[in-house]
Amino acid sequence: MITTLALFLFWLPVALMFHSYVLYPVLLYMFSLNKKENQIVFTKADAQLPDVFVVFSVFNEEKVIREKLESILLTTYPLNKLKVYIGSDNSTDVTNQIINEFAAQYSQISFFPFAERNGKSNVLNKLVRKIEEDGIDKANAVYIFTDANVMFSPDAIFEMVRHFKNESISQVAANILNKGVKHDGISHQEKTYIQRENQIKYLEGLNWGTMMGAFGACYAMRANAWKEIPPNYLMEDFYLSMNVLAQNKKAISELKAICYEDVSNEMEEEVKRKSRIQAGNFQNLSVYWNLLFRFDAVMFCFFSHKFIRWVGPLFIIIAYLSNFCLLPLSQFYVFTFVVQNLLLLSPLIDSLLKRMGLHLILLRFASYFYMMNFALLKGFIMYLKGVKTSAWNPTKRNL
Repeated sequence: MITTLALFLFWLPVALMFHSYVLYPVLLYMFSLNKKENQIVFTKADAQLPDVFVVFSVFNEEKVIREKLESILLTTYPLNKLKVYIGSDNSTDVTNQIINEFAAQYSQISFFPFAERNGKSNVLNKLVRKIEEDGIDKANAVYIFTDANVMFSPDAIFEMVRHFKNESISQVAANILNKGVKHDGISHQEKTYIQRENQIKYLEGLNWGTMMGAFGACYAMRANAWKEIPPNYLMEDFYLSMNVLAQNKKAISELKAICYEDVSNEMEEEVKRKSRIQAGNFQNLSVYWNLLFRFDAVMFCFFSHKFIRWVGPLFIIIAYLSNFCLLPLSQFYVFTFVVQNLLLLSPLIDSLLKRMGLHLILLRFASYFYMMNFALLKGFIMYLKGVKTSAWNPTKRNL
């Protein structure tokens, strides 16, 4: 009886993790073979192009804010249909001064410097309220949410917005490409992860319009699909994405809507960021858990792409402990136990080799995987303790 239970507790986590990381992307690709992208789109000459509001929060972004604003204003989207709303979350560097310089030159920019820390989600709520107070036609308006360190290509705005001619689509994500990749840290692994996530999200959208969460770096959504973000929320992008799906509207990714983002290279910084993300993941799970019981494409994608990964640290622990109980059963389980121990030690081994100037790519991928799952476990504990604020400092990146 104990052996049967141990076998079940070993193979179930292994099978679920294999499904999420390997089988699910393959299934998405197979399902997409005969699918066509959305054909109901605006053209650049279309007189009915919606009004666009680019909305973002900044905190001490003096290194990137000038380039960010220039990338927005160089858009091929009609400037008479574009507005930019920026909230400074009590920045203490020269960020506010730089934005004020742009606001004095360009009437499209509305700037709101806040005198105390609010956190990103609360700043976004305030900015959207400002937009709505100014008066807009929600049925013919689009919000684009973005981050200060994400640079737009000239066609990025149009490539996202053109899809909103299709009334069934309420969210479109940009294609985030990474720059600043180095090989002495984890930026190569992080870039690989993000590229793979971009492709998975694109295929989810292509197959069923069920993209599992736009990257907060840049995405567009209909103004009438907006829902105010709860206080102290850490993953407002996923909250808004899932709200679109909960309304039975479609969310897709547009690969031609290219934006550029620098990528983190330091393991410690990425662990902190992933921990914060995981705490936000469970905030979202507490709201959207019912979508796991809809028995439709949303459920399939939510379970396969997100839920399994969120509880991945628990699966790793269960598989390890059950493997220990299975050691007397056969040499196979001795082998798997040794492999698990080596993988768990991969961050330490990688760190020691790094100090010697040795950078083994496969070892670093293993190290990255286990450290990110450690971050997820840390984030879950953070969620259980209670999230007191959504304010945070920008991640150190390869600027």
